[in-house]
Amino acid sequence: MIDSTLIRDLYRHMEWADALVWHAVPGLEDPAPDNRLHGLLYHLHFVQRAFLQVWKVDAVPPYAPDQVPTLRDARVWARSYYRDLAEFLTTLNGKDLGATLEVPWASMFDEQLGGSAAPTTFGDTLLQVAYHSQYHRGQVNARLRELGADPPLVDYIAWLWLSRPAPAWLDG
Repeated sequence: MIDSTLIRDLYRHMEWADALVWHAVPGLEDPAPDNRLHGLLYHLHFVQRAFLQVWKVDAVPPYAPDQVPTLRDARVWARSYYRDLAEFLTTLNGKDLGATLEVPWASMFDEQLGGSAAPTTFGDTLLQVAYHSQYHRGQVNARLRELGADPPLVDYIAWLWLSRPAPAWLDG
């Protein structure tokens, strides 16, 4: 059973890890960033935001990486998600995490899945965002290494061993 305390813990880790990764991103001022790095970071944060919109029963904006053309813009946009998320997470205690939640884009994966997507719960989607973010954060770290940067250790266990530190976002 998915529990709201675990979810809040996973999301505190997620923000800490995202902030740490952004510390390692080179070229925040570059108007022509590394396209692969920009694409990975945009996708990671777009999906976080898209699920938040679904949870709040709001419209999901279109996928538009050009809306955040520089890495600095992408970082500011990513950080703003966590401000919006913090308010939402305070409502988890009153929500039924086992309730079925329709994900608007699930049918896009029917062919890849070899059939129709089975129903998912609100709690399942909360876990999905944390896991999806970790997956793509790993891709970002691999790309950072390819670019000569030193990617940070962002494992959940490292966060626990560090006594669950708060995120340390860069200014701006």
